[in-house]
Amino acid sequence: MRLSRAFLPTLKETPAEAQVVSHRLMLRAGMIRQTSAGIYAWLPLGWRALQRVEQIVREEQDAAGAQEILMPTIQTADLWRTSGRYDAYGPEMLRLKDRHEREMLYGPTNEEMVTDIFRSYAKSYRDLPRNLYHIQWKFRDEVRPRFGVMRGREFLMKDAYSFDLDAVGAKESYAAMFMAYLRTFARMDLKAVPMRADTGPIGGNLSHEFVVLAETGESQVYLDRDILDWNPLAATMRPQASMQHFQSYYAATEEMHDEKAWQMVPQERRLIARGIEVGHIFYFGTKYSAAMGLQVSSPDGRMVTPEMGSYGIGVSRLVGALIEANHDEAGIKWPDAVAPFTATVINLKVGNATTDAVSEQIYAALTPNAVYDDRDDRAGVKFADADLMGFPWQVIIGPRGAAAGKVELKRRATDERWELSPEEAIGHIFASPLV
Repeated sequence: MRLSRAFLPTLKETPAEAQVVSHRLMLRAGMIRQTSAGIYAWLPLGWRALQRVEQIVREEQDAAGAQEILMPTIQTADLWRTSGRYDAYGPEMLRLKDRHEREMLYGPTNEEMVTDIFRSYAKSYRDLPRNLYHIQWKFRDEVRPRFGVMRGREFLMKDAYSFDLDAVGAKESYAAMFMAYLRTFARMDLKAVPMRADTGPIGGNLSHEFVVLAETGESQVYLDRDILDWNPLAATMRPQASMQHFQSYYAATEEMHDEKAWQMVPQERRLIARGIEVGHIFYFGTKYSAAMGLQVSSPDGRMVTPEMGSYGIGVSRLVGALIEANHDEAGIKWPDAVAPFTATVINLKVGNATTDAVSEQIYAALTPNAVYDDRDDRAGVKFADADLMGFPWQVIIGPRGAAAGKVELKRRATDERWELSPEEAIGHIFASPLV
């Protein structure tokens, strides 16, 4: 992408409505634009970042054995009446009628619809276990949408739904998703802590929120510091054992905080912090399958009601959480795996034959994962925009260095700088995950 032709409306001033860092930086970097309260258009830079996050989520769901489908955003009220949730869900649900006066709703979640789909085909224990997921836009009519994409009304969400023959199998599916979530966040360089959580309107008696610690977090959390030292990408235990390992540490949201259990944590290991929820998983047994008449034949010929769980990740919210966890005063510091572009090529003297040639050489080698700042503008403007947008690598080409066969390579995360040949700079960047 050449910046001289890009639709990238960056802002020098911070919009007054932006209350948290991620909202401010996403608006200033030209990633999003608010179209109405709590609803945002994703502009080219933001859309690429969202797609990077979505792809990691998808890969880890596939690796865990879940199968991707796509369900509609609009659902019938009758499905929700069958489960008993239509009236109970509350004013966050956007309700509407079609031209035939049929009651419909914009889905805030999909337990009813996926159960209806699955019950149409599942007849026997041989059809279990199954885990179906989709990545789809949701709408919840928040009374006070705020914090940009962190608490909007329309948002992109991955939700998965498991079906098992019995509680033992259902808890194994839950543990597999528990570990898939830890791997998902770890691949993004996010430390997301699983915490005992309230089940809320989804229901059930087992639930975990995955929380990223941040000063701007919306809720207070309590945890044992030692839980932060475990690397899920290096885990060799089975999912159930790994989940039990995590549960041996104290970690709870404010709603589930147990002061008596908290006092059992050594004083030096107690951490009270703010957190951002980026994922939530639930085991709720037969709540929906029983209400909606889903039954399959067991190996001994009995009819049994499958056990279910659901597993959500706020994909669009994750973009905001990543920025909250990776920024400085100058702008965003994207982790390599989720950066919309790996590198920016900064030509400090557009029109100079040597800098133009070297810049084109490096840009061609790094395409399609690089941005070329070929604008006829001041160096300070280019440096400021590069830091604001947060590309992991900056390749800076000036006339003096280019004449000597050298460029400057800057690592955004650490501000380290090297003077290298163009080929050496390209080699460094090619070690990044996206190139």
